[in-house]
Amino acid sequence: MNKDNKDKQEKSEKQDNQKNNKRKHNKKSTGITVKKADNFSEWYTQVCLQQGANLVDLRYGVQGFVVHMPYAMKIIRRIYDLLDEELEKDGHEPFLFPTVIPKANLMKEQEHAGFVPDVYWVTTAGTEKLDKPLALRPTGETALYPMYSLWIRSYKDLPFKRYQTRITVYRNEKTTRPFLRGREFMFFESHDVFRTHKNALKQIKTDMKIMDKVVWKTLKLPFIFFKRPKWDKFLGAEDTFASDTLMPDGKRNQMSSTHDLAHNFAKPFNVKFKDNDGEDKYGWQTCFGPGIYRIMASLIGILGDDQGLILPTAVAPIHVVIIPIMFKGKEDLGKDILNYCQDIKKSLGKKLNVFIDDSIDESPGFKYNKYEMLGVPVRLEIGGREMNENKITLARRTSKEKVKVSLHDLKNEIKKQLKLVDNEIEAKSSEYFKDNTKEAETFDEVKKIIEEYRGFIKVPFCSIGFDGEKCADVLKAETFGGYVSGIKYKKPEKVKKGQKCVVCGKKAKHIVYVCKSY
Repeated sequence: MNKDNKDKQEKSEKQDNQKNNKRKHNKKSTGITVKKADNFSEWYTQVCLQQGANLVDLRYGVQGFVVHMPYAMKIIRRIYDLLDEELEKDGHEPFLFPTVIPKANLMKEQEHAGFVPDVYWVTTAGTEKLDKPLALRPTGETALYPMYSLWIRSYKDLPFKRYQTRITVYRNEKTTRPFLRGREFMFFESHDVFRTHKNALKQIKTDMKIMDKVVWKTLKLPFIFFKRPKWDKFLGAEDTFASDTLMPDGKRNQMSSTHDLAHNFAKPFNVKFKDNDGEDKYGWQTCFGPGIYRIMASLIGILGDDQGLILPTAVAPIHVVIIPIMFKGKEDLGKDILNYCQDIKKSLGKKLNVFIDDSIDESPGFKYNKYEMLGVPVRLEIGGREMNENKITLARRTSKEKVKVSLHDLKNEIKKQLKLVDNEIEAKSSEYFKDNTKEAETFDEVKKIIEEYRGFIKVPFCSIGFDGEKCADVLKAETFGGYVSGIKYKKPEKVKKGQKCVVCGKKAKHIVYVCKSY
């Protein structure tokens, strides 16, 4: 191509780009009509639905049961993959149990039977009434442990570590919201048996390390580990430990829980082993539940911005989107550009998920907005100028800047840019979570802060045992939903001399964290 023709082409492309940019600003390419900081609830809903990232479709017709759309499933699959890998590194083996649980099993552990009011029941098969009702699984303990009693015989069988992945559970939740509360939701659970209580408690620490590695170091979602109060523990557990994050509206979002079950299920389900001294002993049990749904909600709510999703590279269904800049009436040039894009995709290799959007019905500006909404980490814009100069225009999702990259340097530059995406997400998350906790010494202070502030409040409290439940109920009622999340598991704060429970005025035994909750 001679210089005059090249100059004419570049001038024509510049004019076309100006027109497209004008269309981009004059026409909304997404349905997000509110800013995240102004109305988080509405922003979150819009991102989830068709006018946003199209993660769920609510039109199934049954309250609390939603259709999970392809893009959401690709993200969720990657979350499962990360957890599967870490559990198997820790010696867990996968299995899959039926969805239904005999009613008698569900009722065996007295406290765990508290799930019954929220259970869905199968009572007929065709036109025939079943002799024994079957529960749709609300959680796995009462399905698994009757089989554990058959499988575990000797101390040589221990530790016994198993997990279920890519399953759903069913609970009749009173209020529902995509990825925060559902009546059918995606689930992950591990169930372990140990020879000693010490080993069981060690597993709980390992579960926490897995959460730290997957959810913080990989997905960049910040949280605090809490030991739950006795009145807020898992039904049937001796103690519950949970990882809580804060959504931008200031409400607590529990992303995982791990439970010390002690002998509470082993005894009713007869989970025993013969020890090396010849005596039959009950196994010490734990269970661990990373909240797949809640982790997804955090990815949307915490990392996203006014343009839509922002995804860490580990779960992004598309790492790099290539946008060919093609125009009607220039079909021959468009073919050359598209071939150039195909060559670039091949050069990037199979480890990266690269997608070329060669559709002709949408303008480049519309596509830029579309893939920002989907949280694609890196975008490549390629027109005739880039093709002629052997360069590519690169845009990073976490930055508004564009850079020109030579074709020769592209592969290394993309690796660098993807790392920058993760680093910038992590820095943003750390900043978001840095000043999330205030302190209060009196009930009046708690009421004032919880009304004005979105976050945790540290307060002196009488007890996280059952004797503190009455104070927790008063606090919840008078703050319109303030929950006692528990005490920090790692390095819990010590009560200062003279500190009194903010509710009852008795001597404080603990410093607890209070906030509103989903």
